[in-house]
Amino acid sequence: MLIALYPSKKELKANIGQPLKFVETSMFGPEYKADGTFAVCNRPSLPEGYKAAPGEPKAREFFASVTMAGGIIKAVE
Repeated sequence: MLIALYPSKKELKANIGQPLKFVETSMFGPEYKADGTFAVCNRPSLPEGYKAAPGEPKAREFFASVTMAGGIIKAVE
């Protein structure tokens, strides 16, 4: 699964019409398709030993289905 380099799914959706910023993670070959649909996720990285204070929002992981056409994000679900 590709890692989408966006802090939230809302931010990913705001980038419809732009190229996708991502990191490949598969050891079986590239998953990115300039034309097609594939799954992405976001794995927020926090400093080692980080613990959220009471009431502080925690970093969230999200998953999305991205549709690309000509190397441009066309849809995010």
